[in-house]
Amino acid sequence: MASHVVQGRRVETPVEVRDASVCLAAYLVRADAARAVLAYSRMDVTEVLPGKALCSLVFVRYRDSDLGSYNEFGVTFLVRPADAGPPPRRGPLAGLKDLRGAGSGAFVHWLPVDQAFTLEAGRSIWGFPKELADVDLRLGSPYKRCLLRRDGRMVVDLLVRPGIAATPAPLLGGVLPLPDAYAHLDGVTRRIPWTVRARGIRWRPGGALIRLGNHPIAKELSELGLPRRALMTAAAEHVSMAFEEPGPV
Repeated sequence: MASHVVQGRRVETPVEVRDASVCLAAYLVRADAARAVLAYSRMDVTEVLPGKALCSLVFVRYRDSDLGSYNEFGVTFLVRPADAGPPPRRGPLAGLKDLRGAGSGAFVHWLPVDQAFTLEAGRSIWGFPKELADVDLRLGSPYKRCLLRRDGRMVVDLLVRPGIAATPAPLLGGVLPLPDAYAHLDGVTRRIPWTVRARGIRWRPGGALIRLGNHPIAKELSELGLPRRALMTAAAEHVSMAFEEPGPV
């Protein structure tokens, strides 16, 4: 256990999230464009299919956590761990072989939030690229929607339509087998171990509507090939998480 002081408050790791709602839309995007976006981190994307990388857009309402209650939006990419070695030779099954052999990581490229305390904690403890933004979440209907604005400009309007119910990892007490998170801030790339438990999961192929605004991040998403049909979407009503102390890569 480690201790940090954020705005005069003591925060100890692992940081606990006791209840949150999470919605996700995953997209296949051009691997060369994704590599250009992540060049600053010196991490490589996983080609899940030849020439294709996986980019996920996530929005979260944190109801009860050690960092308070807040809304968050995330742009993440599936990446190869820093110690994975060279990627396999290209081929139709190369991505699957790479995932099985080298594993994967979830690189957090951008993470706007709507509260100052979690912004400072996220940046100072883990190096998450958090920024203040207007994260308007509308979760009260079957359709889950996020309207994200930054600097007074629309970034993205994302609608997720949850699908069929799923029960994850019954033999692991509901723990989802997710890869470690990675983030890069102030010239340092960090690995962040974390665990997730979830109830009330629904998922489906496709299932997202997306509209991009005129913010620079929206332009970056358009260069990845969005808007386009989502590979899949998922939503979970009740999620708990624990974020461990980070380590440099």
